[in-house]
Amino acid sequence: MSKINFDLPEEKKKFWHTSSHIMAQAVKRLYPNAKLTIGPAIDNGFYYDFDVEKPFSPEDLDAIEKEMAKIIKEDYKLRRFTLSREEAIKFMQDKNEPYKIELIQELPDGEEISFYEQGDFTDLCAGPHLDSTGAVRAFKLINATGAYWRGSEKNKMLTRIYGVSYPNKADLDAYLAMLEEAKKRDHRRLGRELDLFDIYEEGPGFPFFLPKGMIIRNLLEDFWRNEHKKHGYQEIKTPIILNEDLWHRSGHWDHYKNNMYFTKIDDIDYAVKPMNCPGAMLIFKSKMHSYRELPIRMGELGLVHRHELSGALHGLMRVRCFTQDDAHIFMTEEQIKDEIKGVIALTESFYKLFGFNYKIELSTRPEDSMGTEEQWEIATSALKDALDELGIEYKINEGDGAFYGPKIDFHLSDSIGRTWQCGTIQLDMQMPERFDLTYIGADNEKHRPIMIHKAIFGSIERFIAILTEHFAGAFPTWLAPVQVKILPIGFNQHDFAYDLNKKLQSLGLRAEVDDRNEKIGYKIREAQTDKVPYMLIIGDKEIESSTVSVRSRKKGELGAVSIDGFVKDILEEINSKIY
Repeated sequence: MSKINFDLPEEKKKFWHTSSHIMAQAVKRLYPNAKLTIGPAIDNGFYYDFDVEKPFSPEDLDAIEKEMAKIIKEDYKLRRFTLSREEAIKFMQDKNEPYKIELIQELPDGEEISFYEQGDFTDLCAGPHLDSTGAVRAFKLINATGAYWRGSEKNKMLTRIYGVSYPNKADLDAYLAMLEEAKKRDHRRLGRELDLFDIYEEGPGFPFFLPKGMIIRNLLEDFWRNEHKKHGYQEIKTPIILNEDLWHRSGHWDHYKNNMYFTKIDDIDYAVKPMNCPGAMLIFKSKMHSYRELPIRMGELGLVHRHELSGALHGLMRVRCFTQDDAHIFMTEEQIKDEIKGVIALTESFYKLFGFNYKIELSTRPEDSMGTEEQWEIATSALKDALDELGIEYKINEGDGAFYGPKIDFHLSDSIGRTWQCGTIQLDMQMPERFDLTYIGADNEKHRPIMIHKAIFGSIERFIAILTEHFAGAFPTWLAPVQVKILPIGFNQHDFAYDLNKKLQSLGLRAEVDDRNEKIGYKIREAQTDKVPYMLIIGDKEIESSTVSVRSRKKGELGAVSIDGFVKDILEEINSKIY
């Protein structure tokens, strides 16, 4: 048996793909009437979708795991074979697998139709796979959920089982421990517990921000505004609803219509914007510009709406309306490289502030795209050259660019090692042409600008979700909704506590007094549960000495500190945005 290098993405994919077949084989043994659909490897494991009479219970998953262990122990060799279209359809008809027949019928003429056999189980599959089932040493089925066939609500609801597997138990245990930690950090739970945000059944996919959540949101937006102003961006705001003709011009109608919402005004068709860029086009086009003005950098915190299937919604991570921190830069071809470098530097400064490491992917032309091969080559080369000159490592993601241009994506790593795609830089030669944007060059003739689409947070809502999980709700002091909790030991200290609270609030600190008739230990535990960075405990001794007994969320008891000394230290921490 060849050694598996789990660090190689292609090896990991083979491993997880084979694991999905082992799971499907176990399901068919235990539930012969289950119908097979698809079972791919994904970013963190694998899944398989089944058409079954009733969804799988936790007890069913336990039974499937036991059967998988038998299949692994039996160490079946995987054998690949091919059939003609007619033979393949007949083969699947004999096995009563209608979903597989549908897949075969949709394959292009002349395409090779391959199957993989392992013991008593055979599946339609392009592969590749491991040599045998025995290579899968450690595995775990994570959960079972509903999933529509082919992701469409018009199709039948299937049951999807998610799993993960590793070559050894130690790696599996480490991954499962990370999952347990992720559950504790789940932003949906923390959002409710900390009174930050929630989503109600009256608006699935449409988040509500509570007062404490708005503090975090406004601080992030204020930071975004200040930093972009320093870097020469002008802020704009464009309408949420614009007429259908605009979306035909922009190309969204042909390439993005299924993700959009529509309405009628005065019997004219309008669309709710899924992206901010067409509005920025109209603002640029509203006046004639000289080459001396370029680059022109426009920033917008724009609310957009996109249709997402109900099964895909997930807290603030996947919603139907969100605010993009968009920016659009209009420039000459000679300015492309420097502008891209500037955007990368600005993006990097944001992520460092929050303690994120990141990796970069460069996505190239997709099949469904606009523009000429030459335009795409110029744009893609410009992105590559900027990355190369900065000495930044990156991965090529073939065919995953936007329909109007190639892009650089930033994938953040959080405090427990998970990755999130956030920032993006997209180079676009198509929309300036479609909107007939021009500027007057040095030769006094009209020229076509080139455009960058940029976002750093990506979505404010999603970034707040990522931050919530990254910090496990314990936000750095500058972002914390409540920075200081004042805890008087008894009634005699209430006046002093409220006077102190007024002083702290007058200095811009977000402070609260807990004057409940509870023991001080209970108040401290409550403040810790609320993730408050600092607790100031006040008794008679503190009043006599004009001090406070400081307890830090991170460092524990700090002892008696003068009020002025505490104020000086916390303001320094806030202003430096230490995390």
